Amino acid sequence: MLSRLLPKIVSFAVFLPCFPLPAAESIQEGELGTFMGRADLEMHKLFEGERDPNIVVALDGTVVASWGEVEDNFALGKEGIRVRRSEDGGKTWGPLITVAKPCWHGGGVTVDEGSGDIFAFPEARYPPARKWVCRSRDHGKSWHKVEKAVIRPDHRGNVPDMHFAEHGITLRHGRHAGRLLRAARWYAGGDNRGNLPRMYNTAIYSDDGGVTWNTSEPFPELGTGEGAVAELSDGRVYYNSRRHADPPGSKYNPALRWEAWSEDGGLTWKDAAMCRILPDGARKSIGPGSGCFAGLVRLPVKGRDILLYSNCDSVTAERRDVTVWVSFDGAGTWPLKRRVWEGPSAYSSLNAGRPGTASEGWIYLLLEGGKSHRYEDGHLARFNLSWLLEGEETGDGKLPGWLDR
Repeated sequence: MLSRLLPKIVSFAVFLPCFPLPAAESIQEGELGTFMGRADLEMHKLFEGERDPNIVVALDGTVVASWGEVEDNFALGKEGIRVRRSEDGGKTWGPLITVAKPCWHGGGVTVDEGSGDIFAFPEARYPPARKWVCRSRDHGKSWHKVEKAVIRPDHRGNVPDMHFAEHGITLRHGRHAGRLLRAARWYAGGDNRGNLPRMYNTAIYSDDGGVTWNTSEPFPELGTGEGAVAELSDGRVYYNSRRHADPPGSKYNPALRWEAWSEDGGLTWKDAAMCRILPDGARKSIGPGSGCFAGLVRLPVKGRDILLYSNCDSVTAERRDVTVWVSFDGAGTWPLKRRVWEGPSAYSSLNAGRPGTASEGWIYLLLEGGKSHRYEDGHLARFNLSWLLEGEETGDGKLPGWLDR
């Protein structure tokens, strides 16, 4: 019976119309107008007495803000990783949810835009340390260890540590579309001043849905750490890095960021250079180990490479005044900035809302800020591009003609 039916089944299959799956960018990217409209900024206090922000937007539009250790438990990370969720685009926020405990927050929280899974990266203590991968399959409501997850070493035999990196991304363009990618780093044996000149940033990536994580080639400059990545519309990946130490006798100013590029989905990095405008924390150098973790995101706008960068913007050695810079040409120039937080503040993380969800049109900034101490609380700012456009021009390039103000 089956042998008689098989030719007909095959014949029918041959003439079935072929409907190609929509490209990832057609689903995840929308129009510029959703981020415009009336200028708007809102602030929400989400966490108290803690550190290490990462913010992501789940595939259904749920905003997931993650946070790390209490300052008193800095070395051990006793409080672990915790998140709060917003299902209405950031208007209201749910209770604290524990991802893993006790542990250290590795950052690099990553949304898999293929499956909807969200990944977090705990470490047993301040790194170098044992590390593992946790996953949520319900947009951040519950979290479980990925039992078979493995992080492979780079070609030098070094397994990177996760702490601390900006959120990861899913690549949307080109032959590596669907790849998960997040920044990572190698501590050169331990986080001390003697090792700073040998440390380097890197990245880990997964092509099997977050189980196997391979390590990229090192970032081209030593003394780097705490990186951030963003994919441009042409498939290139932009890497923006904190600078912890310059080589002896270096002419470079560690108060500015380092950047590099990948044309192979985050496997290798090239054209490393110091950014001429983006500050690496406080602009006055405080010696080796200076700099500050920063936020980075590309707005999900079709055919446009609008990048946002956040960090402190102070002329002294004090970390304060978290500010957002805007590039309209994929990190070529940064012609605009606007301060979001006035006063003591430090680490910050950026992300953007998803088309067709409650988060659409919003930009999210989770930062460490306080009145007398930069680590007092965790604050969430949500705003739109129209609000940023009312900021201060930097003199680094011009606003594009296609921008409707």
